[in-house]
Amino acid sequence: MIDIVGLIASNLIWILAIVIGGTLISISVHFIPVGGAPAAMAQATGIGTGTVMLAAGAGIAGIIAAGAVMAVNQDLWVVIGAAAVGAAVMLAATMIVATWIYAYGVGVMPVSAKVKYDPITKYRQDLYVSQGTEGHGIPTVAYVSATIGGLLGGLGAGLAYYALMKVSTLPVTNLNLVAVVSTFTIGFFFINSVIPSYNIVGTIEGFHDPKFKKWPKAAIASFLASIPLGILAVVAVGSLAAVGGL
Repeated sequence: MIDIVGLIASNLIWILAIVIGGTLISISVHFIPVGGAPAAMAQATGIGTGTVMLAAGAGIAGIIAAGAVMAVNQDLWVVIGAAAVGAAVMLAATMIVATWIYAYGVGVMPVSAKVKYDPITKYRQDLYVSQGTEGHGIPTVAYVSATIGGLLGGLGAGLAYYALMKVSTLPVTNLNLVAVVSTFTIGFFFINSVIPSYNIVGTIEGFHDPKFKKWPKAAIASFLASIPLGILAVVAVGSLAAVGGL
């Protein structure tokens, strides 16, 4: 018989790590410029897709990086660092390709309508915004914001992945363990990407967008939601490992 209370008590540090990871994921979503359908028609800044899809894509890239590195180096900082860089690179590549498409395919300037001057380059933007739009493409401030969001999201995903891998005493190269933990972490990332979507409600440009100020509400909600999620994940992975189900 599995001692669930004992399992939870012996893994409190890892549950806390998962909760922190979920909170970081929630905060990261607010940094990522998402334009949805308007951006797909070059009538708003950001990528023409939903918040959850873009954030989760970065999270999965971070999990893959964490898993690959953890197979050869189990140092916490190395693993979560690799996850952060992996997610940031994925988003950076997405942003630069989108910029090429907007600039050379659609023929619009990468500018924001939310601020008169780009906070990073200090270049004036309002002169290049088409009438009736919210801007175009991926301006510099949105690009930088997305990279920061990728780093935070990857950090959170890597932390959750590392914590769940440490719940079990099995080798980190055990493919069944990797599959189960990866599945839990991806689901965990999706949940904590959806929660801030209710803050954003549509589109967001990055840390210069007025909607960004709402991030504390989503962070608190994700923190609370991650507690039962973390407990459930630890119990599930720990129990499977204890009964030989992995």
